Order: sequence, then C-alpha cells, then structure tokens
Amino acid sequence: MPVVTALLDGLRRVFRAPVILLGATALTVGLTVPLGVLLHGELQTALGEGAVADAMADGVSLDWWQQFASQATGLERSFTTSVIGFAAVLGNLSALLDGGRQQPIIVAVVLAYLVLWTFLSGGMLDRYARDRPTRSAGFFSACGLYGSRLLRLTVVAGLAYALLFGVVHGWLFNDLYELLTRDLTAERQAFAVRAGLYVVFGLLLVGVSLVFDYARVRAVVEDRRSMIGALLAGWRFVRRRPGVCLRLYAANSLVLVAVMSGYAVVAPQTGSTGLSMWLVFLTGQAYLVARLASKLLFYTTEIAYFQSQLAHAGYVAAPAPVWPESPSAEAIARLG
Repeated sequence: MPVVTALLDGLRRVFRAPVILLGATALTVGLTVPLGVLLHGELQTALGEGAVADAMADGVSLDWWQQFASQATGLERSFTTSVIGFAAVLGNLSALLDGGRQQPIIVAVVLAYLVLWTFLSGGMLDRYARDRPTRSAGFFSACGLYGSRLLRLTVVAGLAYALLFGVVHGWLFNDLYELLTRDLTAERQAFAVRAGLYVVFGLLLVGVSLVFDYARVRAVVEDRRSMIGALLAGWRFVRRRPGVCLRLYAANSLVLVAVMSGYAVVAPQTGSTGLSMWLVFLTGQAYLVARLASKLLFYTTEIAYFQSQLAHAGYVAAPAPVWPESPSAEAIARLG
C-alpha cells in the first residue's frame, strides 16, 4: 500500500538524518529560552521570598496565581494554569481551532521562528529528498538556494491562512453558527453543530496544508524557481491523488496524536525542587523532540510518496550543492 510504504520510508529518512532533528530542537530551544529567562525574572520579582514562593516551589498556590493573573501584562499574561503538563498542549490546540490571539512578544518570536525554519527547511527537504548525507556545506548551500523561494511561498501561505482564520473562521463560528443554533433549545444540539463546524474548518485547514506541503516538495525536488508554478503543481498533485494524500496526512496525524497521547499519560503535573523538577523538565524536552520528529515526518513521507509517483527515490533535479573551498578549487574545476 502506498501509504504504508511512504510512512515507513519517511520514518527511515527521519532516523537516518538525526542531525536535522537535533538542529530543529536546538533552534526551538534557542528561541524559547530568552522568553523563559525574561518570564523567570518577572516571576521572581512577583514572588519575592516567603511562604508564597515556597508554596509555588512545592506545588501550586492558586490564590497567588489568580492574583498574579489579574495584574499581569505583556508576557506575564501567558503564565496561566494551562502551562502545566499536558494542559499546555490542549491550550495550544484550542487557540488554533478558535483563532485565539497571542501576546505580541510571542507572535514576534513565532514569526522569527517561522522565518528561520523556512530558510532551513530548504536544506532539510533537500537532504531528505536525496536520502544521503550532504554534509554541512551541502545543507547550507541548499538553504541558500531554496530559502528565498520558500520564503516567498510562505508569504502566500500566510495570506491563505489569514483568509481562513480572519474571514472563513469568523463566518463559520459567528454568522453561520448563530444562524444554525438560533432556534435550538438543547445544549447538546448546539454542541453538535459547533463540532460539525470544527470538522469543516479542520478539513479546510488540511486541504490548504496539503497543497502548500506538496508545493514545497515540488519546489525543492524539481528545482522550481516560480513559487506560483510550484503552488499550482502542488494543487495538481493533490487533486489527482486526493485519497492517498489524505490517508497519508491522516497517518502522519495519527503518529502526532500518539506522541501527544503518550505525553498526556506520562506528563508530570507539578513538581518541587530537586529530582522531581528535573523529571518534569526532561519529560518536557523528550516530548519536544518527539513532537519535532513527528513534524519532520510530514516532510519525509510526502517526499517519499511524491518521488514514488513522479520521480524516484533520492532524485532531486538540482545537482548536489557544494560549497566552493577556495578560488583555486574553482579554477581547477573549470580547467577540468
């Protein structure tokens, strides 16, 4: 079956390139640590030294937390009870589906992360498509070659998602929801309507995501310079193979759900200082690595499936990018 074959091939490609996973983890941690340090300073000032600080170190003081939340501004407003354990995952998912707004500083960090990830994704996709080591020179050469192209494609994707969350989301969950539930008397019926609208919005998100995912794949594998052309090519690929594309996306989503479910089972809620604190920290970092691996799995499985249909394993149209060692090396190569 093409889905199983692509999924297994994608898993092998992720595990055969552990440096990419480590780099993605370092990028994520590197951008979030400054926020953590800043929030740590604010919390240390708010807690001070005393019984309340000891209570928060040993567990949770809800009275202090509620008082802190009522006076919090800026980044401090993100420090809510939803940051504990698996509640953070559910909070992020709820914010995505409901189009919730984030603090400006968090939005700025997310945008910076998106730009860096998009630039590096050129090297990631190239490495996964070739399915062999390209070394640091080849990786960053591919980042430079495809980075600006993928950034242009990301801008178009941002406009599409802005349309979904800014227009379609409001129409579905405000106008249409109010229209459909105007004459309903049972709360469960209203809940069923809202759940159905979540399904519709989720399918729209999946469809847009699939088209842009395969546009990125075709932009790198086929060395496309026009991102509009890559977008149209991604649309054609999904349109001609909607069943397999959706099933492969569903299989990747199940892997992601399994990772999230595993974290829900083992995630500690709160812990005091010492060994318990480190257990909470290490569990969170393990989930971060697994979550990034599942994200990279979307890349590798889609590349594997595309190559099985319109190319062959390891095929990339552009020659392997090699960083010139020196002007002398370039001169010798030209003479050859």
